[in-house]
Amino acid sequence: MRALRVILILVVILGGLFVIADRVAVHFAEGEAADKLKATENLASTPDVNIKGFPFLTQVASGSLDDVEVGIKNYEAATGTNGKTIRIDDLNADMKGVDFSGDYSSATAAAASGTATIAYDQLLNAVKDDPVVLPLGATGKVTSLSYGGNGKVRATVVVAGVPLPVLGTVTVKGDTVRVHADGLPKFGNQALDVSEVKIDQLPGGIKLDTVQAAKDGVEISVKGSNVRLAG
Repeated sequence: MRALRVILILVVILGGLFVIADRVAVHFAEGEAADKLKATENLASTPDVNIKGFPFLTQVASGSLDDVEVGIKNYEAATGTNGKTIRIDDLNADMKGVDFSGDYSSATAAAASGTATIAYDQLLNAVKDDPVVLPLGATGKVTSLSYGGNGKVRATVVVAGVPLPVLGTVTVKGDTVRVHADGLPKFGNQALDVSEVKIDQLPGGIKLDTVQAAKDGVEISVKGSNVRLAG
C-alpha cells in the first residue's frame, strides 16, 4: 500500500509539472505568434493571440494547432481609392487547423471566420470626396453617414446645395461595401449607391462575407481558407 501511495503521489506531481510546463510553453508561443503577426501585417500594436486546446505540447509535436483565436484592435486596410485607408475595429478571427513550419517561421490556417466593425466616420472619410452620380448629369456628395435604425444606414446627400436625407441598405459584393439608397427611386434597373468602399488586403487574405448596419457602425463578418498567419 505504501508503494502504491508513493506511485500515486509521483503521478500527481509529474502531472502537475506537465501542466505547468504546458501552460508556460503555450504562453511563450502566444507571445511569439503575436510578435510575428504584428511584423507580418505591419500592425501599430501587438494583437492578441490565444492558442486553444490542451495539451499544447502534443499539438506542437504534431505540427498543427487545432484552434487559434486572433484579436486585432485596430487594423488599417487599403480602400483601393486615392491611396486612402480605412480603420477596421475589433477584428476577431477564429483560425482552425493551423499548420506551422518546423522552424515556426510560417503558419497557415485551413479555415478562418471572424467579425469586425467599420465605424460610420471611417466609411464617410473613404467616400467624402467621391461624387454621387445622379440622372441627367447631376451629381451629389455624401456629407454624413450614421445608423438609421432597423438595420438601415442614414445618409445625407447634398445636391445643388440642398441636403437630402436618405435611408439606405448596406450590402457587400466581393471586396466592396455599398450603401444603396432606399428612399430614392431606381433609375432603370440600377439602384443608386450613395457610398461604395473597396476594402483591400485584410489580414492573411481573409475576405468579406456579410455586412449589417448597427448602432456603432457596419458590422462585418469575414471568412477564408488557407489563411496565412505568418511567414
